Amino acid sequence: MPTLTNDMMRSIIMDHYSNPIHKHQPSGDGFIKVHMHSDNCIDDLDIFLKLYNNKVIDACFDGVACTISTASTDIMCDLLINKDFKEAKNIIKQYDNMIHEEPFDEEVLDEAIVFINTSKQAARIRCAMIGWNAADQILKGK
Repeated sequence: MPTLTNDMMRSIIMDHYSNPIHKHQPSGDGFIKVHMHSDNCIDDLDIFLKLYNNKVIDACFDGVACTISTASTDIMCDLLINKDFKEAKNIIKQYDNMIHEEPFDEEVLDEAIVFINTSKQAARIRCAMIGWNAADQILKGK
């Protein structure tokens, strides 16, 4: 991904907030759901992953959430779909490391890199992590 300016990062975040591709109820059966909410924000989301043959074959979310939560969860869904469990867990781990200012592999994060400055706003860390924590919970033990 090319070097992003602050304006470019804001634009990507606002696009995923205003036009989230993966914000909908799941279609069909076989989805695992985790409900997440925040006491500090309006975030109240259901995260859905469909797993098959050691792979995330679909992902979506629904509910009410702030800009950061909606955009980060939408980008997360993009990144996890069609990844095997090991790849999906690695993407989540690298994102978590980035958010918490630990060493991370930028190559696997694609558009999620737009949240690199989230740690500078401590109140937003929970927002940026809510969907990712749910996906991590679903993939635990897989």
